[in-house]
Amino acid sequence: MARVILLDAGPLGMVTHPRANPDIVDWLKAMLYSGATILVPEIADYEVRRELLRAKKSKGVKRLDQLKRTIGYLPISTQAMLLAAELWAQARNQGYPTADDKALDADVILAAQASTLNDTGDDPVIATTNVGHLSRFAQADQWQNIN
Repeated sequence: MARVILLDAGPLGMVTHPRANPDIVDWLKAMLYSGATILVPEIADYEVRRELLRAKKSKGVKRLDQLKRTIGYLPISTQAMLLAAELWAQARNQGYPTADDKALDADVILAAQASTLNDTGDDPVIATTNVGHLSRFAQADQWQNIN
């Protein structure tokens, strides 16, 4: 079973920032050297990219694109979106929404993307700064705790 780490928007933004936190850069390198597969999920790319575009930070967009080419990219599949809709409905029916009812809710989309990797025999974990919402639906931990 392969270890797969999906970067949430928080860690992804930190890694692609021009003055990246050296701790997260060292962590990312250590994970890669350990043989883990690190992926940029499409929904996290969207969250980081939209803010870079809004702020007119073209160099940040280039760094994001380079990172995706270097470590890997996980596009959103129909399977993930169908599962995300189920997770969204379940969370609301149980009284635990992760976002406003009118929001896209990137957390459930990211969790669904991770869950689709379970079907391939991988062992996905989401590296995040927001464990609370994500851990209801998929394995997630603070990026510093993943080793």
